[in-house]
Amino acid sequence: MRESDAARDWLAGGNRRAIGVERIHAAAAELFLERGIDQVSVEDVAARAGCSRATLYRYVGGKSALVGGVVSAAAAAVAQQVAVAVEPLRGSRRIVEAILVSVAAVRADPALAQWVRNSRSGRGDDYLASSPELGRVATALTGIAADADAAQWIVRVVISLLTVPGGDPETERRMVERFVEPAFRQDSTAVAGTTPLDDGARRAEIGRTRAHGARHTGTGDG
Repeated sequence: MRESDAARDWLAGGNRRAIGVERIHAAAAELFLERGIDQVSVEDVAARAGCSRATLYRYVGGKSALVGGVVSAAAAAVAQQVAVAVEPLRGSRRIVEAILVSVAAVRADPALAQWVRNSRSGRGDDYLASSPELGRVATALTGIAADADAAQWIVRVVISLLTVPGGDPETERRMVERFVEPAFRQDSTAVAGTTPLDDGARRAEIGRTRAHGARHTGTGDG
């Protein structure tokens, strides 16, 4: 399909860029769910979306940008649930609950749960674990200081519980309380250091994540 034909068929009506980004990310999300992140190429997404490879790169970017956009949309829904659950908590207890509620929220969503399962091999886990979007959400929800390594570690704990469950919720809670919480309780700078996110900044970060996700799912203003 020529790019001009694809553009006419694909972007008719409304804001061309908003429609294009929405459809590309919707196609990517479908394919990631079906095959796993590592098994999907930019060409696959372009074919599913009905556009050329050049159009995809112009509107969205490469593979990492595709993953980032889809992850942001998925994280927005989970972040909202977790934010409500951990709002009254502080310190290491907040971190424990943020991890456990995140795991439960993903498991409760069939599409998200399947997506994580499909991403267990190859670079799929790496895409998720090193995602800046998920790292920012982890920082905002847990209330830790701005520490990229700590945020990525929290994301990896969540992914590990999703891909290798602990048997039952009580066992998982016990493991997180025994092995994760002490690390943050002992390292007070990780929870309440000189540069932690205050409540206003935390709410703003969660709001940005939700807005970013809404744009990628087509529910924003475009």
